[in-house]
Amino acid sequence: MGTPLDTDPARTGACGPRRPGPVDRLLGAVGTARAAATALTATVGVYMALVAFGNITDFGTNRAYVRHVFAMDTTFHDKALMWRAITSPGLADAGYVAIIAWETLTALVLIAATVWWCGAARPERALRARRAAVLGLVMTELLFGAGFIAIGGEWFAMWQSKQWNGLDSAIRDFTPAGVALLAVLLTGGEREGALPRE
Repeated sequence: MGTPLDTDPARTGACGPRRPGPVDRLLGAVGTARAAATALTATVGVYMALVAFGNITDFGTNRAYVRHVFAMDTTFHDKALMWRAITSPGLADAGYVAIIAWETLTALVLIAATVWWCGAARPERALRARRAAVLGLVMTELLFGAGFIAIGGEWFAMWQSKQWNGLDSAIRDFTPAGVALLAVLLTGGEREGALPRE
């Protein structure tokens, strides 16, 4: 007995297997894990670039926020915690500049990763894009997770302040970067070691 013929009209046509149509080709290009990773990496990269740009061009607004968080002057003034306060404006400003530098570097890494994703026709370029995206997204998570939520929220007791509490916005920033990181990690396995030479 011979092999049964495939009569599924979704896979065959009058003259043999059906060729992919324009919708299939479009979905094959943009409906993939790599396309999702590219879009989400770009989204976080643009956001971080705008955050850095805003802090550079409107330096004073968030400088006041950082100074108040460091000084802990709107917390409950618990004596067991107030020894942590940094009341020097110079040290607070140095911390603020470090935050802006980190934001700027993160944005550059994510933008570079986006460019590499867009040109990732070859496996080695996809690997470079993936590694850069992971690096930039982890940098974003460290800024908002370790920096704002852990250090700002807990060490400097920012959660106690009604006026200078940035925990909600930090969580709002932390979450999309985490989703993007998961999307990037789902783009496939990674061979460890040096990148192949082009």
